[in-house]
Amino acid sequence: MTGFSLTLFSDGKYSESDQVTGKCYGASYAVPTPVKMTTAVGDMETAYLSATMAPNSDAARINLNGGLLGGLNLTSGVYTFQTDILITSDVFLDGPENAVFILQTTGAVFLNNGVKVHLTGGAKAENVFWQVAGNVIVGTTAVMQGTLLVKTDVLFMTGSTLIGSVLTQTACNLQMATITKQ
Repeated sequence: MTGFSLTLFSDGKYSESDQVTGKCYGASYAVPTPVKMTTAVGDMETAYLSATMAPNSDAARINLNGGLLGGLNLTSGVYTFQTDILITSDVFLDGPENAVFILQTTGAVFLNNGVKVHLTGGAKAENVFWQVAGNVIVGTTAVMQGTLLVKTDVLFMTGSTLIGSVLTQTACNLQMATITKQ
């Protein structure tokens, strides 16, 4: 983790920072942190693979609108893309509070500057999963919602927000961004 100050706690198991609410962990920290991190990485890989295997038998939800999701109102279910997902204007994920959304792509996800992913009808960020083989870029002041399961990296531009979680297999870069776990 780079880009902000970390203060290692006295037991050496985690760090704290004025810029982070909660604890920061590193693979080189004191036992049992490395073992817990190895388990967490394995769990993340399992979640990513599980999301890739979610079946989609609805042809209308395969490469929907060529991956251009801006302005659309999506209902719960699995959406599969063999292309990048580009969100150039607000998109709405609509469903009751138990609705599950899985958006799978072999490409990348781009959320343009100032654009928002809205949850309506009671939909919850904890039930939205973005499975991305490429990278994710969340533009300045944009608002993303859900769990990002990303094979490569994520970049949150200045002033952007994620309501949910981010699990990447390489890097998560934040430029004065906010992540709020739901």
